Amino acid sequence: MAIVDVVVIPVGTEGPSVSKYIAEIQTKLKEYKAQGKIDYQLTPMNTLIEGDLKDLFEVVQAIHELPFDKGLSRVCTNIRIDDRRDKSRNMNEKVKAVEKYLNDGGN
Repeated sequence: MAIVDVVVIPVGTEGPSVSKYIAEIQTKLKEYKAQGKIDYQLTPMNTLIEGDLKDLFEVVQAIHELPFDKGLSRVCTNIRIDDRRDKSRNMNEKVKAVEKYLNDGGN
């Protein structure tokens, strides 16, 4: 299972707020989650998506297209991929592993 850190930046919006575009992206991600393809987590600065790498590329392309569908002429999307193949871990397990070290030194 891979994790993608993605930021979709709509360019040329009518103002500085992009919340309505991000809300539409979250709605699309909810559809993919309902299909069982991904899980995701919205943060104040990005969205984390986990799933099979093939599905993640499909999802990233779909959410990249959404601002274009609203009439924008430019979208910048940044992605970062964490694809660990020696063991399967989801987002929550990765956070818990760090918290274990914070709480008891990893013992």
